[in-house]
Amino acid sequence: MLLHQEFIRNAKRFGSKPAIIDRFLDKNVSYEKALIASLILANKFRRYRDGFIGVMVPTSAGCMLSILGVLMAGKVPVMINFSTGAANNAEYAQRKCGFKTIIASRALLEKIGCRLVSGMVFIEDIMAGVGPLDKVAALVKAKLPLSFLLKAVHEGEPDDNLVILFTSGSEKDPKAVQLTHRNIGSNVRDIGRVLTVTSEDVMLANLPLFHVFGHNVDFWLPLLYGMTIVAYANPLEYRKISSIVREEKVSLMVGTPSFFTGYLRQSDPGDFATLRVAVAGADKTPDSLREGFLQKHGLELCEGYGTTETSPVVSTNLPGANKPGSIGKVLPGVRVKIVDINTGEALPPGGEGKILVKGDLVMKGYFDDLEETSLRIKDGWYETGDMGVLDEEGYLWHRGRLKRFVKIGGEMVSLVRVETVMQGLLPEGVDCCVVEVPDSLKGAKIVAAVTAEVSERRLLKAMAGELPAIALPKQFVVLGEFPKMGSGKIDFRSITEMVRQQLQS
Repeated sequence: MLLHQEFIRNAKRFGSKPAIIDRFLDKNVSYEKALIASLILANKFRRYRDGFIGVMVPTSAGCMLSILGVLMAGKVPVMINFSTGAANNAEYAQRKCGFKTIIASRALLEKIGCRLVSGMVFIEDIMAGVGPLDKVAALVKAKLPLSFLLKAVHEGEPDDNLVILFTSGSEKDPKAVQLTHRNIGSNVRDIGRVLTVTSEDVMLANLPLFHVFGHNVDFWLPLLYGMTIVAYANPLEYRKISSIVREEKVSLMVGTPSFFTGYLRQSDPGDFATLRVAVAGADKTPDSLREGFLQKHGLELCEGYGTTETSPVVSTNLPGANKPGSIGKVLPGVRVKIVDINTGEALPPGGEGKILVKGDLVMKGYFDDLEETSLRIKDGWYETGDMGVLDEEGYLWHRGRLKRFVKIGGEMVSLVRVETVMQGLLPEGVDCCVVEVPDSLKGAKIVAAVTAEVSERRLLKAMAGELPAIALPKQFVVLGEFPKMGSGKIDFRSITEMVRQQLQS
């Protein structure tokens, strides 16, 4: 299954039905208009010689149509993170994947103060240059019988690259992840099956499409099921997003816990009345957030789990099948096993070890990095780098990144566990992040970063009731607001560096 061709089939089927309601630009694009626009863009993009084309456009009709146009032109979109260091990220992508052309938005560059990068062409200029002949040619092509139309655009194979996405870089330099039509397509089918998705659903798309969560669930999932997408480019406008959900009668919504926390605080009762499924992922969902949505909106906020390399969704809780604290049951087309951290032997239910994933959702590999690919994928099993447990009922529990375990006095301590206990004891509105720093006596020590002053003695006394002494933070550092990735995930790498610098000063 080639996903841009599946879109064409749906465009023929759904015709005048809204495909994308762009609330940022106040545009309503039907399926048939989306088909014509993507055919126009495909014709424009064919002139570029590169096999890859960068896309640096906010979540919008323009971004979605650009991706479709790139694929129809027989090229692969490389999604560029513009949330922080946009110009550097663009140049990094160009070097890594060996291409020049980047479809960018002039309005975006002006808004974020990004300098012009060599090879950038603006979507505003491309659309302004569309003339009557372009429109007529695309309209004629769109009216062709389906079998002829499918041959008029790029065909290819299911294992061809659909997109290049970069890992978050929260722990080290981003890697270029190759996801194929088969990868994303299989994950879309599984998600649709467990969520009982239909063409009557309305999906809120406010996550950036350079992040795998947004790229799959906010973009491909709704298009491949014939839904209407309600797009809004800024997930941080919490009150606006809440009103859009109410006004457009959104039924499906996903996001990160930090975004959902904002929506909870700035929404009114009734704003989320039409939502039938809301899933939080990419970071741990606090119990207080789940309880807050249940009390204020009567909404069961579900937690899921995934990685960029797995397209992304591996498991999810569901309304009526929700085990709070877990990351849900594994999707039907996915295999997961927990293996011993030292021996690699598969563990029985209840055993804690590394999470390995297998199935059509697992990436083709890291672009131009055979060594790293071979380290992470063995016999089809992708090693996530996460620690977890599968319980007797088949629910998966996330114990944290393997890199977020630290050995102190010969014992393995989970920084995530320390954070979870501490967060439950902190005043409302105060966040924490626990990091490891070098220690001359024990090799490493735990330092807690918090966003406001706290009573350290009282907090440590309360934590001692739930954690061993070696897991208690030895120092506290106040950082104010934590740096975050564009996806809303906490940037552990930056926080660790900030903590170390403050301790040295």
